[in-house]
Amino acid sequence: MEHRWVNKRYRYLRLRSAANLAVRTRTGQFYQLRCPSTSTLQPFLLRPMSVYGVQPESGCLEFLYNVTGIGTTALSTLAVGDSMEIVGPLGNSFSFDPSFRRILVVARGVGLATMAPLLSDASRASVGITAVMSARSPDDLMRDEFLRGASADVHTVFDSDFSSSVDRVEALVRMLILTEKPDIVYTCGSQRLLLLLQRVLREHPSIAGEVAMEQRMACGLGVCLSCIRMFQTSAGRQFKRVCCEGPVFPIDEIVEEVELG
Repeated sequence: MEHRWVNKRYRYLRLRSAANLAVRTRTGQFYQLRCPSTSTLQPFLLRPMSVYGVQPESGCLEFLYNVTGIGTTALSTLAVGDSMEIVGPLGNSFSFDPSFRRILVVARGVGLATMAPLLSDASRASVGITAVMSARSPDDLMRDEFLRGASADVHTVFDSDFSSSVDRVEALVRMLILTEKPDIVYTCGSQRLLLLLQRVLREHPSIAGEVAMEQRMACGLGVCLSCIRMFQTSAGRQFKRVCCEGPVFPIDEIVEEVELG
């Protein structure tokens, strides 16, 4: 096991599974982690966490997480040599075809961890990668942790210099779609980026789009129904469980607001 700070906000966690769950884990899936209890922190529910990487040869799973609340703060106290309970792999996975010519990845914050395995898949298949990485400031950007050695055309935008504003990112994405002509666009980590891509991709029906949804979950198994959201499907609007039917969905299925009468 390895557990360390990546920067002031994010920690890297590597767990070795006796059952070698890594060989059964697909890109985009997640696990439910039971965070440890401390004298001051007693998280009750398991925490959903997307898979940052897998090491099938050693049976290891990798996670990259933001220390924000009770659960992740308690998780940050886990020491090397400790053990913890995990449930997974859960959910569906991203669609990726080795015959793709190029992919466009648009990510912010912890969404970088969710989509990092996509870059590894594309790199192994010699598929071109264009990435738009968004962060609060250059200090928060985890470029090396995202690329993990993959070669990519990277564009960075930040809140600190206003380059991450909706108008500027939309102009960048439109330019990249026209010049790079990706086969598919992936995103995770920001509702603002999701809605931006949904709007842009309506004008490019030949380009597929997928999003890994972030949603509060209790069980992660589809029983508690705490993660349901409204989606627009060919059969009309319907509720789906992000943990089971997702977390990966076509971008054009996402409904921005749900009105309940």
